[in-house]
This record gives sequence, C-alpha cells and structure tokens, in this order.
Amino acid sequence: MKQQDNEIISTVKTWLEDVVIGLQLCPFAKAPFQSEQIRFSLCKAEQEEAINEALIQECLLLDQQKAIETTLLICPNALHDFFTYNQFLLWAEQTLKKNQWRGVYQIASFHPDYCFANSEADDPQNLSNRSPHPILHLLRENSLEKILERYPNPDGIPENNIKTLRSLDERQKNALFPYLFSK
Repeated sequence: MKQQDNEIISTVKTWLEDVVIGLQLCPFAKAPFQSEQIRFSLCKAEQEEAINEALIQECLLLDQQKAIETTLLICPNALHDFFTYNQFLLWAEQTLKKNQWRGVYQIASFHPDYCFANSEADDPQNLSNRSPHPILHLLRENSLEKILERYPNPDGIPENNIKTLRSLDERQKNALFPYLFSK
C-alpha cells in the first residue's frame, strides 16, 4: 500500500478513535475498534459505478468474513459534493435491495460536508457525521439490533451528541476536525 493510502486510512482511524469513540458519539464503536473487527477499505475510484462495485465487493466480503463486524468504505477521490454523495446513497440503497442485502446490512453515511435536514451548515450537530473523506459505513443489522436491545436509551444518542458537539470550543473543534477547520 502506498504512503498516501496509509495516510488516508490513518486519518480515518484517528477520526474514528478521537471523534466517534472519544466523544462517545457512537457508544457501540469502541468494542469492535478495540477488537480490530472494523475493516477500513480504501476505494480509490473516481467514478460512481466503480464505487458501487466496491460496495458490492464489501458486502460479499462481509457475507464470507463473519469476524469483520463492520466496514468503512472510504472514498477520497469521489463524491466530494454533498448533494452528489446523497444521490449516490440512493443508488447504494438500491444496490442493497437488488442484492437482497436490505435487512442484512445498513449504510451509515459520513461526509466532510455532512448536513442534517433542517439544519444550518454551520450547526455543530453536523459534526457527528463529518468525516475526513466521504465514507459508506456498512453495518450488520443483526448486530445493531442486538446492541440496541441492550442499550439503555438509544433514542437519547442524537440529543447527547448534539449537546456534546455544541459544547466544544473553537480550539477543541480545530483539534478534533483539522480537515474541516484548518482550510
């Protein structure tokens, strides 16, 4: 793997560890991260067709490799525009349905310009889904369901995330999100 590829994956791992796990934005991420059950797959494609094919290959791999809990399909060379990314997500969902993976895998979306509906672009709540690169996060639905059954208040996660992210000062944001605030 090239140095640049390693740097991209390293940046995503740091984001996952410092932001997602460190701020407890996803209380379910720590265990698979520590047990190395998260696959970091770099898709260097520039065309959406090739990214969709990489998505299919990741699902096939998850079908075969039960030890992999989840995959982060990192797309540093494409889907830079958030609108285009969202349009691609519709296609990705159709791919899951077409291949009978709906109900088996779920896609969580992360993007450097992520913006929740009915949210201002600069609202700190958007930081919960802002990643260094466009990412398609493939989750095993049965694992997610089991975790949610045991978690005391899953509906409170978004509200807790908003409070946490809105409490960050500028220095903390710059440290946690250098790819967003050092531009």
